Amino acid sequence: MFSKFTSILQHAVEALAPSLPLQEDFVYHWKAITHYYIETSDDKAPVTDTNIPSHLDQMLGILLQEEREREFGVTGPCMEYLLHHKILETLYTLGKADCPPGMKQQVLVFYTKLLGRIQQPLLPHINVHRPVQKLIRLCGEVLATPTENEEIQFLCIVCAKLKQNPYLVNFFLENKLKSLASKGTPDVISEDSLKGQDSVSTDTGQFCQPEELSGAVGLEHTETEDEPPQQMDELSTSLDSLAVSPLPEATVVRPNQDYNLVNSLLNLTRSPDGRIAVKACEGLMLLVSLPEPAAARCLTQSTCLCELLTDRLASLYKALPQSVDPLDIETVEAINWGLDSYSHKEDASAFPGKRALISFLSWFDYCDQLIKEAQKTAAITLAKAVHERFFIGVMEPQLMQTSEMGILTSTALLHRIVRQVTSDVLLQEMVFFILGEQREPETLADVSRHPLRHRLIEHCDHISDEISIMTLRMFEHLLQKPNEHILYNLVLRNLEERNYTEYKPLCPEDKDVVENGLIAGAVDLEEDPLFTDISPDNTLSNQEWLSSSPPATPDHPKNDGKTEVHKIVNSFLCLVPDEAKSSYHVEGTGYDTYLRDAHRQFRDYCTICLRWEWPGSPKALEKCNLEATFFEGHFLKVLFDRMGRILDQPYDVNLQVTSVLSRLSLFPHPHVHEYLLDPYVNLASGCRSLFSVIVRVVGDLMVRIQRIPDFTPKLLLVRKRLLGLEPEGPIIDHITLLEGVIVLEEFCKELAAIAFVKYHASSTP
Repeated sequence: MFSKFTSILQHAVEALAPSLPLQEDFVYHWKAITHYYIETSDDKAPVTDTNIPSHLDQMLGILLQEEREREFGVTGPCMEYLLHHKILETLYTLGKADCPPGMKQQVLVFYTKLLGRIQQPLLPHINVHRPVQKLIRLCGEVLATPTENEEIQFLCIVCAKLKQNPYLVNFFLENKLKSLASKGTPDVISEDSLKGQDSVSTDTGQFCQPEELSGAVGLEHTETEDEPPQQMDELSTSLDSLAVSPLPEATVVRPNQDYNLVNSLLNLTRSPDGRIAVKACEGLMLLVSLPEPAAARCLTQSTCLCELLTDRLASLYKALPQSVDPLDIETVEAINWGLDSYSHKEDASAFPGKRALISFLSWFDYCDQLIKEAQKTAAITLAKAVHERFFIGVMEPQLMQTSEMGILTSTALLHRIVRQVTSDVLLQEMVFFILGEQREPETLADVSRHPLRHRLIEHCDHISDEISIMTLRMFEHLLQKPNEHILYNLVLRNLEERNYTEYKPLCPEDKDVVENGLIAGAVDLEEDPLFTDISPDNTLSNQEWLSSSPPATPDHPKNDGKTEVHKIVNSFLCLVPDEAKSSYHVEGTGYDTYLRDAHRQFRDYCTICLRWEWPGSPKALEKCNLEATFFEGHFLKVLFDRMGRILDQPYDVNLQVTSVLSRLSLFPHPHVHEYLLDPYVNLASGCRSLFSVIVRVVGDLMVRIQRIPDFTPKLLLVRKRLLGLEPEGPIIDHITLLEGVIVLEEFCKELAAIAFVKYHASSTP
């Protein structure tokens, strides 16, 4: 009660007293604080019962007023006094001792406001960054303390200042010798932090060399007329008598103290208060983005940041239920790491494990964003740590297991993070994890060289349709990622030498044929025995194509091996015989419906692939090694095998297989285009292409059609049911075959649309 009365009385006196010059006022408030420690005998009363908070506020207000009244960059006498008399050093000592109780909180608030509100750069001054660095070490030492909120605010303002001036981070990189010193020993400014700065100028015009502090930290006040030596000795003695016992450290992540700002933030990411943890994560994101190489190196080599990211990923992944519905994994709402707030009671679509799933995906999103923002070398190191410690150490055993439920859940999770990843560096490590780094052509003997790649591709043809569909979807989304190695590893490396073709040098009489749109030795579909039942009415005439396709010159040479687009399109459109077609009976299901989607998707792929500098035309056959045995690669082998069984597979499987193949066909690489979309390519003996696989399927279909009575009406009924135009009714015989025929017809129309769009793009300047 007496202290409160004293405070009120002091405020009244200050209000009635004539205004003093700013410097005198500033010194008055500082001396009032120092007098408290000289005169008080009760050091257990909370700081809020004293005048200290009021004096600190007044000091801050005076500094702000002084700055407003001066030109920017001009240091006033009050700021000079604060720097020259090492006031921040003294406040640090008082905060460390937390005397009186609550003083640490007051010191943190003063530092935060000073750094945040003063416009002139303060951190370059040795009497600022040295006590700031010491105060940083006090943050995060004990979790769930009353000062956590003030600690994180202080750390974040330091991070923000470093983001504004990244070179200042060098002041916060300490040498390792210091971290080995015992607690309570004076800190030394590292030589690294002062590299290129032989001396640091203070605002008094003097140059202060980095020196070791002796005695009580922060008490080396210069003797001036304002403060007699006797008074300073009394203050020093009072502070020396304070019991500065080290606080117990709770799970402190600090193997060394090279980068204490990072270490303190890492500790606060473990705070039970989610808001504190998120702020700590934001601070780390600011620090990893600093462009200083020394800071990036220290960040990854001398802190536990890599371990924090990967260990938490691993623990959150392991906390997931053994089985989660793949649909739940796929459809759970988009995750933003900073908004990981979920209430089970408020969620109408809750499912077992949703809280754990959101936590895992949220932390993965944070790792992804952190690596995306990080300085280049730091990003690579962090991504490699995720690869080695999480992908290989935790995810791979789950993906390689034999339990169908476990395979399905782990593949669904892999699919989800493939969709979610946005960092190019982390994507690169994820691709190497899934596919390996091999780039030489595959052989049948070494398809299992990268065990995970082999297993995942095998899962595309798994006995469980659910596993097959999920794995195919994972590969489909992987193919949409902006990474050149994905397509090269899965497909392109096996097509580089074009040894799927049979090279026949052109003789003079063949040249006229090529100019008319055919390749020497190719068989026109109208003359192919397999298509003798196709009437001329079912194909598009040249005249019809002239109205919809790009203008063609009469003597357009095809030296690059391209076949006229109308012949290619007709080849795909005419693959399915008339009696097996049903789309022309249903409005809005024509070939043209695929053109718009194909154009948009191809444009997107061209944008992605532009930086990969792919050739515009196939490699000259004269330069290809056609003698090498051709193997389409494990991935295409499984897809072609699946495509060959399209008449005997479930509808959903067929949709997914054809979806992946159409994605592959969209890539603007000449070898991919030739192998997947050119029906007239001269295949070498024993080789197959997408077109030849479909031809075999159609041959099988024509035989099987004869055995099914009322085939066409049943086919039309199935199509209408799939489109929702007919209600579900009695089960129709041969339903799998009928659905397969419908998918086959639609897939051929889609391939025709893709071929047309790609031709149009290549012929447009």
